[in-house]
Amino acid sequence: MASGNADDSTDDERWLVIDGRRWRRTDPVLPEDVADGLRSHLGRARAAVRSAKRSGDDEAIADVRHRVGLAKSGLGERGPRWWDDEEPARVQRARDALAELDRLVGPTGAHKEPRADSDADVNT
Repeated sequence: MASGNADDSTDDERWLVIDGRRWRRTDPVLPEDVADGLRSHLGRARAAVRSAKRSGDDEAIADVRHRVGLAKSGLGERGPRWWDDEEPARVQRARDALAELDRLVGPTGAHKEPRADSDADVNT
């Protein structure tokens, strides 16, 4: 997929269907290091959502959901449809999302979220 035009990808490349529901796939042109960083942030943010929900902290829930949204947008799974934009714009959007996430919580691997199972009532 060289040009990044809509004609270059098929529905199979754009959508994943699970139990009859369509989910947008990750943009396939993203550099692997950028996509890996965004996926790492996404996983950590999803775990933080669970912890924030358990604590009942609405502000924390909003903050970590914002991080989930940034990661998913950077991956192309939310926001503008990646197949409608040129490749350089798509890659830049992903790099910008990763930079924003790194600014918020530090680069992947440098920041430790509280473990979901560190609560006293988990696994008892």
